[in-house]
Amino acid sequence: VQLQASGGGLVQAGGSLRLSCAASGLTFSNYLMGWFRQAPGKEREFVSGISRSGGRTKYADSVKGRFTISRDNAENTVTLHMNSLKPEDTAVYYCAADRRGAGTSFYNVDFWGKGTLVTVSS
Repeated sequence: VQLQASGGGLVQAGGSLRLSCAASGLTFSNYLMGWFRQAPGKEREFVSGISRSGGRTKYADSVKGRFTISRDNAENTVTLHMNSLKPEDTAVYYCAADRRGAGTSFYNVDFWGKGTLVTVSS
């Protein structure tokens, strides 16, 4: 199983980025998918999740209204559109896949991507 994340980079505050995660080696539509992030010196935290069908989404309060998650089960991809970025969004972002989670609630992440760095300058 591979989760290949891409799209990170350096952006000024107020800017936008799009993260993509391409999955292979698993039955993609069987997995709750999402994004987590880890800032320097902090624990990894949930950012957003999307149900298997894509019909339901969930966001951390800190990103609600600014980030949008989507998935394409035909292409085995999950995307995170990030707008109005803030310096506190700076982190390594990880794609995650969970086989047992219900709806948009992660139970236990089965697979992690390697992470992509997002840096937001002030």
